[in-house]
Amino acid sequence: MSEIHAQLINIDQAHALLKEQHSQANELFPELTLTGQYILPDYRLTRKREAFKIRKHTFLKKHYKSYVAFDSENGQTLWMRNFSSLTQALFWLQTGLKPGDTDSQFSFKEWHESHADEIETYKDQLRSLHKEAVAKKKATDSRAHKSKPKKHA
Repeated sequence: MSEIHAQLINIDQAHALLKEQHSQANELFPELTLTGQYILPDYRLTRKREAFKIRKHTFLKKHYKSYVAFDSENGQTLWMRNFSSLTQALFWLQTGLKPGDTDSQFSFKEWHESHADEIETYKDQLRSLHKEAVAKKKATDSRAHKSKPKKHA
């Protein structure tokens, strides 16, 4: 089986994907410039208005340990789906199947075992992104805290 080619993205990159797809919605043969397979961590697709609107009735909401997989590899359509684990999202991007699907030559478990190293690489990448975000947030919080003038009685 081939190597996984998904890329972890942030909310700004996901917004660019969605914006491009929306701008070409009425085209007879849309040609997306941002083609490939992407995973947006810590977000999920929802129908509730309390989140960032991406389609007429679809919204993107921050949700810890959720993943939205985007597939635009064919260059014309942007497919999106929610997943509760990074492994499931990678499985869908590579095979087009959900973990519970049985109409396949191999099962989710077999795929997971044969791609364990690649999955671990993505998880490490995700951990490092999370650590960077936490460090950045702590740095901005500490700068904001130090810059506040102290009041003496």
